[in-house]
Amino acid sequence: MPILQVNFKPNGSPAEYRNTCESVAQTIADVRGLLWKIWLLNEQDGEAGGIYLFQDNQSLAAYLSSPILTQIEGLKQLREISLKCFETIPEVTAVTRGPIPALATAWKATALRPFG
Repeated sequence: MPILQVNFKPNGSPAEYRNTCESVAQTIADVRGLLWKIWLLNEQDGEAGGIYLFQDNQSLAAYLSSPILTQIEGLKQLREISLKCFETIPEVTAVTRGPIPALATAWKATALRPFG
């Protein structure tokens, strides 16, 4: 399953950044093929971003060429935007309980084993 990692530096205060997030959150939540997004903020270093999990490469490609992403890239509240695409490694992600739906059944089957 493909992952999109987005990093940038917000212009303005953390409160202003949070307001910007709130204004676009539902639009992003409605993206076809997006399973989840984790929003990131490092106030101390002035960095922010997100980790997105898509159901397939076609959904990720559609998002990368969508007007939503163009609008986000054009926001004056954000600078130094970096986009990176990755593929998940299911075998070890299951071991570390990564939030990937296809792995949920495998994790549940091993959840009762003792940690060591």
